[in-house]
Amino acid sequence: MIAWRYLRARRAEGGISVMTWISVLGIMLSVFALVAVMSVRAGFREEFVTTLLGANGHVTVYNWRMDDQGRKLRGFPDYQEVAAKLAEVPGVTRVAPLVRGQAMLQSIDGNSGVEIYGMAPEDVASIPSMTTGGDDFGDIARLDQGLALGSGIARDLGVQVGDRVRVISPDGPKTAMGQSLRTNAYEVVYVFTSGSPEIDRTRAYLTLSEAQAYFNAEGVADEFEVMVKDPENIDAYVAPLTAAAGGQVMTWTWQQSAGNYLRALTVEDNMMFILMSILVLIASMNIISGLVMLVKNKGRDIGILRTMGLTEGSVLRIFFLCGALTGLVGTVLGVALGSLFSYYFTPIFDFINWIAGGGLWDPTVRPIYHLSARLQGHDVLVATLLSLVLSFVVTILPARRAARMNPVEALRYE
Repeated sequence: MIAWRYLRARRAEGGISVMTWISVLGIMLSVFALVAVMSVRAGFREEFVTTLLGANGHVTVYNWRMDDQGRKLRGFPDYQEVAAKLAEVPGVTRVAPLVRGQAMLQSIDGNSGVEIYGMAPEDVASIPSMTTGGDDFGDIARLDQGLALGSGIARDLGVQVGDRVRVISPDGPKTAMGQSLRTNAYEVVYVFTSGSPEIDRTRAYLTLSEAQAYFNAEGVADEFEVMVKDPENIDAYVAPLTAAAGGQVMTWTWQQSAGNYLRALTVEDNMMFILMSILVLIASMNIISGLVMLVKNKGRDIGILRTMGLTEGSVLRIFFLCGALTGLVGTVLGVALGSLFSYYFTPIFDFINWIAGGGLWDPTVRPIYHLSARLQGHDVLVATLLSLVLSFVVTILPARRAARMNPVEALRYE
């Protein structure tokens, strides 16, 4: 009761209501910033991982073999049998044999280096991000009649569905004049947007049979693209897949391919949390200044309460409650404001982007097209506990000072 009265008291009555509201505002803004930053970082990580898992296989299974002349070759001559065995592994949802090679695409308006994936049309259509993009054009079912391009390649070449492009590979047949180029022309039957600007600028698809013929790999698949039910636990699938493929194979998981990105995101998340925590600590320091002023203004009250028999512990609890209530109110308001910001992040970001004239998020320098926010209960809990603990800790010192005040000194000049 006494603590609540002190918090509500006007300055004319020896209260510090203005300082109290400044402390509440500082804690609220710092907690809001912490929750907002953590939700945006979680949203970025989720979008990044979803893009990786949607456009690429979770595990790539490949091998190296020796031909009759002792040359080292890559591929599976019996790829249909191996694919059937891999599909039987528990938890595997998709197995796609493929032939992969690098080439240059040429059109009237330009050329672009690409990585060509040769896959069965039904396997290409089953890629999660292949046919779900809002900016896709053409018919993926016509893949056996031409070539599917990423939207970034189509933009660089200045082509669209129905145009023809020339595919050029330096790995052509050997002649008396040296190794010649291998060229072929294909119609663009599909333009896709996978969700990853990097993939859309570098990847094209042919049918498996056409890629085998073009890259001189008849009857052979270079590798298998495998997708599983639980990609976050991808290491548990490596041993069963290796055994199903005959043991003499190698694997490359999505976590290995994106390991540098994931580690960088983890380090950045930790650093941002530390910086935002320092901001919360600085805001909590306002409680100290407010309580020091309150203790100074209430010196006579403390002396009277002590002479009436109030113990040091009771006085400490009065001023601890003053600081704790300030921190509690600021924390609750900050969490509420941060949660609302995270929930309405997309329209808020679009509005700010419109005000700035666009260009706040450039996908050409980032691995995803859109920035989003994801509010996680763990992040909200951590931010709440951090703010409350810091608010309670910084309150102890001025509260102890009030409790240890000598009532005789407090009332000497009264």
